[in-house]
Amino acid sequence: MSHGTRSEGAPRTDGPVPPGRHAVVVGGGLAGTTAALALADAGVRVTLLEGRPRLGGLAFSFRRGDLTVDNGQHVYLRCCTAYRWFLDRIGGADLAPLQDRLDVPVVDADRPEGRRLGRLRRDPLPVPLHLGRSLAAYPHLSLADRARVGRAALALKGLDLDDPALDEQDFGSWLAAHGQSPRAVEALWDLVGVATLNAVAGDSSLALAAMVFKTGLLSDPGAADIGWARVPLGELHDRLAREALDAAGVRTETRARVTSVRAGGDGGWTVGIPGETLRADAVVLAVPQREAYALLPAGALDDPGRLLGIGTAPILNIHVVYDRTVLTRPFFAALGTPVQWVFDRTDASGLRRGQYLALSQSVAHDDIDAPVADLRARYLPELERLLPRTRDAEVLDFFVTRERTATFAPAPGVGRLRPGARTKAPGLYLAGAWTATGWPATMESAVRSGVGAADAALGALGRPRPRHLFALEEAA
Repeated sequence: MSHGTRSEGAPRTDGPVPPGRHAVVVGGGLAGTTAALALADAGVRVTLLEGRPRLGGLAFSFRRGDLTVDNGQHVYLRCCTAYRWFLDRIGGADLAPLQDRLDVPVVDADRPEGRRLGRLRRDPLPVPLHLGRSLAAYPHLSLADRARVGRAALALKGLDLDDPALDEQDFGSWLAAHGQSPRAVEALWDLVGVATLNAVAGDSSLALAAMVFKTGLLSDPGAADIGWARVPLGELHDRLAREALDAAGVRTETRARVTSVRAGGDGGWTVGIPGETLRADAVVLAVPQREAYALLPAGALDDPGRLLGIGTAPILNIHVVYDRTVLTRPFFAALGTPVQWVFDRTDASGLRRGQYLALSQSVAHDDIDAPVADLRARYLPELERLLPRTRDAEVLDFFVTRERTATFAPAPGVGRLRPGARTKAPGLYLAGAWTATGWPATMESAVRSGVGAADAALGALGRPRPRHLFALEEAA
């Protein structure tokens, strides 16, 4: 596998490469890797530049002693057709399988009678009946709340996602106006929304929230079935991605931080990295919005300052290694506690003794900068409330990973700030989960943005679309 030069293997193309057709992709996260693969598959010569020593962006792994640790728990849904295409393209689909059927254990730790388990799972019935039995028996909502949830879901299903007015409203106010109690918001709407949007309902754009619930829960019975990597994320987004890029003929350079992107006098572009200047016919900026703002040449957007108006939101991940098994299911969600979602990462990490749990804490503004000792004192007792077996277990390791700018903030009005793939500068394109994909900041949004940027670039370069790339909606 080569990382700094082109592979000797034959690239996948749909025809001969036109002379001089060269694209530079800046950023080796999911968006950039997708764009590079799509362009290379269409016969374009591609150079991918990544400033870090690895690919994968904010979905990566690292070593801690004998463990291989993901920086955070990432999941996807069956409706994430673009990310599923990406997994297939890099040969990793079998390493990140989906549930056969949606099944989410939900533990309420704050009950007078003690912790109580409920489940959100689907039946093999048409929408919306597929969730009817689960909601009817969901113990974390009153009978009246369950009835009102059904009515709100029908109202949500009727919203027009193309209506720009939805982006200016917040989801929390909409839920209140549709009879949703604070308990219903906590035990259902935020249970799903916080994990997918990285914001509570009151801070979320109605447009993005409606998109999540309509697509995930109200479109197809299996749309919300959950998938996650059974191997470290680095196996997928770095190792397998590099192999796919090499096989496609992409020159991949890591530790290559781009310092400038400038228009050339001949209609092309020059991209500067330390020690080298590359010439390109097309450039895809697949970096976070603030980095894109810093690299954009004058006139590329009507109002480049709007990129700085796209806020960010943190995610905190807490990692705990016990000396014994304390959790007998792959994951669960929690209510009545600061703990949100807990995943068993024992096998994926390579742990040989005990059990390794990863807690994914979205909307982590209050905890993101807290000292490790404070987080330990806060969260270990909460795990004892949720998992009685932890009370007799020894904690072998406790550490945290912090992503202070993990996602863009899905606040009301963010939709008008998110740019599309095309800029006003011919040959310059944008990609990233923060661009106008219609999705919140997810792996799905990142891959879709890479597809969109590649599509726009291929049109300008006069290259045909690779047949396999744009059938994402057929992959369900």
